[in-house]
Amino acid sequence: MKPMGPIPHGFEVLGGELSIGGVAASALVAQAGDTPLFVYSRAGIAERVARLRAAMPPRLRVHYAMKANPYPPLLEMLAGLVDGCDVASAGELAVAQVAGMPAQAISFAGPGKRDRELAAAILAGVTLNLESEAEAARALATAERLGLTPRLAIRVNPDFELRGSGMKMGGGAKPFGIDPERVPALACAIIAAGAQWRGLHVYAGSQALDARAVIDAQGRTLDLAARLAQEIGGPLPYLNMGGGFGIPYFAGDAPLDIEAVGEALAERFAALPPELAVTEFSIELGRWLVGEAGVYLTRVIDRKESRGATFLITDGGLHHMLAASGNFGTVVKRNYPVAIASRFDAAAEEEEEEVTIVGCLCTPLDRLADQVLLPRAEPGDLVAIFCAGAYGASASPAAFLGQGSALEMLV
Repeated sequence: MKPMGPIPHGFEVLGGELSIGGVAASALVAQAGDTPLFVYSRAGIAERVARLRAAMPPRLRVHYAMKANPYPPLLEMLAGLVDGCDVASAGELAVAQVAGMPAQAISFAGPGKRDRELAAAILAGVTLNLESEAEAARALATAERLGLTPRLAIRVNPDFELRGSGMKMGGGAKPFGIDPERVPALACAIIAAGAQWRGLHVYAGSQALDARAVIDAQGRTLDLAARLAQEIGGPLPYLNMGGGFGIPYFAGDAPLDIEAVGEALAERFAALPPELAVTEFSIELGRWLVGEAGVYLTRVIDRKESRGATFLITDGGLHHMLAASGNFGTVVKRNYPVAIASRFDAAAEEEEEEVTIVGCLCTPLDRLADQVLLPRAEPGDLVAIFCAGAYGASASPAAFLGQGSALEMLV
C-alpha cells in the first residue's frame, strides 16, 4: 500500500456521496451529462481569496496567474475578486479580456512572444514583462509602427532561487527574464524611448510549502528591486513579486503558513527604502487560489484482477489529469488525494481494498493512483481526484489517443 495526499477541507458528505458546492457528485455528473468532469467550487475559491486578503498587507495587490486554470466561468468569478491577472500568451489575453479583466490590470509574461502577440498586448494597453533586450527592441518597434505608447516592465532573472520550490524559475542560467546586471541599462533605454515604464517582475519559483523559504525569497526580491531602482536612477513604479505559494498534494505535505508570510511582508513594507516608497506591489498566484477547489470525477468502467493486484479502470486518465499521473514535473510518482466519490461516507471498519486506479489510455503511464487503500468500488462508481483545480484540464494532452476533453463546471 502507498499513501495518498490529504483531502482538502471543505468537501462534505451528502446522501453517502462526495458533495461539492452542496451538490452530490452523481447529481453534478447528471447535470453535466457525462464523465470525466472537472468541478470547481465557488465557495472554495472565494474562501481562498478572502483568507489571502486577510493575511497579506493591504498594500499588496492580488493577481491571478491564469495559466493555472483558464476556464472562462472561473475567470469571470475571479475578475470580481482579484486586482489583476497575469497571462502568458495572446490567447490567454483574449480570454482574460472577455472575462472582464481590465487591460490596465493585466500583465503579459513569457520568453517567446511573437510580434503579433506584442502588437495585441500594446493595442490592448496591457503591461508587457520583457524577457530580453531583443524582445524590448521588437516591442518598441511594434509600438512605433502602431503609433502607441507601450506599457513596459522588465522581468528579472534573480540571482537567487525559491528554496524547496517544485519548479525553479530563477537563479543561474534561465530562459526567463534578464540577468540583474543588464537590467538598469535596458530600463534606461526603455524610458529614453518614451515608453511608459512599469517597473520589474521577479518570479523565483513555484509550489513552495516552506514559509521561511517564501519569506526569504520575498525579502531578497525587495532588496534586488531597491538596488536596481537605485541603479536605474529613480523610484520604482511597480513590482510584481511573483508567487510560488504551494498546496499539499502528497502524503507528508503540510500547508504553507500564509499568515506567517503576510506578517513578515508587512514588516518589510513598514520599512521600505526610498526607491520603493511609492511602488505598487503585487503578487501573482494561481495554484494556491484554485488548486484545492477543484475535483476531477471519473467513472469506473471495469474492475480487473491481474496476478493478485486489483485495477479500477476509469473513463478518465492522464489526458485530463497529467499531473496526477506523475508525468508533469514530478520525479517520483506519488499519489494525489483520491476517494471513491460514490462511497465518501464509508466507515473505516467497512470493507477496504488495495487498488490501482488507471485511466482508459493504452499506455502504462496512465495511472491516477498507485496501490491505494479505498472502499471497494464497482463499475459505475465515481472516483474523485482532488487538488484538480490547477494544471488539470488545460495542462494535459486532451487530444492524445483521440479521447477528447473533459467537461468542466463551476458550482
